[in-house]
Amino acid sequence: MENSANNRKNLGIRSLLPGVILSALVSGVALVVERLELRLTGGAWIEALVLAILVGALCRLLLRRPEVFDPGIAFSAKYFLEIAIVLLGAGVSATAVAEMGFPLIGAIAIVVGVALLASYAIGRGLGLSRSVALLVACGNSICGNSAIAATAPVIRADAEDVASSIAFTAVLGMLTVLALPVLVPLLGLSATGYGVMAGMTVYAVPQVLAATAPVSALSIQIGTFVKLVRVLMLGPVIFLLSLASGTARGERPAIHRLVPWFILGFLALLFARSVGLVDAALAGRMSDVATALTILSMAALGLGIDLRRVMRAGPRVTVAVVLSLGVLMAASYVMVLLLDLATA
Repeated sequence: MENSANNRKNLGIRSLLPGVILSALVSGVALVVERLELRLTGGAWIEALVLAILVGALCRLLLRRPEVFDPGIAFSAKYFLEIAIVLLGAGVSATAVAEMGFPLIGAIAIVVGVALLASYAIGRGLGLSRSVALLVACGNSICGNSAIAATAPVIRADAEDVASSIAFTAVLGMLTVLALPVLVPLLGLSATGYGVMAGMTVYAVPQVLAATAPVSALSIQIGTFVKLVRVLMLGPVIFLLSLASGTARGERPAIHRLVPWFILGFLALLFARSVGLVDAALAGRMSDVATALTILSMAALGLGIDLRRVMRAGPRVTVAVVLSLGVLMAASYVMVLLLDLATA
């Protein structure tokens, strides 16, 4: 009996190895290209975090048997990222967050609510089904693929609806990461203001890191905090959707969907750093490990993007996702202006 359990465990580990190794190779390529940039131009114009996504997405197109790599890719994108998020808590400036305080948290909740309603209205106006419109709205307003995956069983969405919604948010999220830093000079954003914008508009936490890394460490800290507060909105949204959809029937949403463990871990390390339990040296080492794990998870994220599936999806979903992101960006910029965070 024990041998049988050990055999299943070993088989599970072996099934993960191809995808984990491929993700590590892609992240290695991204780091090498970044170093070549530094040598040739004196600066990393495209950070390793972004390069990992780009190289991963291109590799996905060339894979002959992607199903062999998928378990390890999914594992790398999820678990390495979650550990990295926890470790990032040690590097967040609690002082900088405290200076913004409850007005920022309240503003995040308001913008998420406005974006949800606007995105859903756009989707329905374009003729999308209720389920697709809700998936796009939740993915756009909260946390991309994670929100879509959490919302899908609550509203009983079809697999095709989930696939098309995830495909478009994944690709658009990657494009947003590449384009967002351009807003700093165009809008005259401070490091804090840009961190808030990135945290509010980029879909996934690793993408927030990729979008803010070229700007400043403060942008990374603020962007990460804003993004995690935004992710916390998933709990009440899922609960309300379960009631509105009539799927609750006495059942309650799983607690791990309402408050993911890595958010609690992030906040715990933030607290530990604030009260002196984690010193600057240890926080620096944690940050280095978090960076390495994040690049690895970004590579897996890119490897998980099937560009062919995206091309097959309908144009109405494309328009809905793009317009919804535009509304979110506009609302986020208004929030930054009202909180007087736009300029240094």
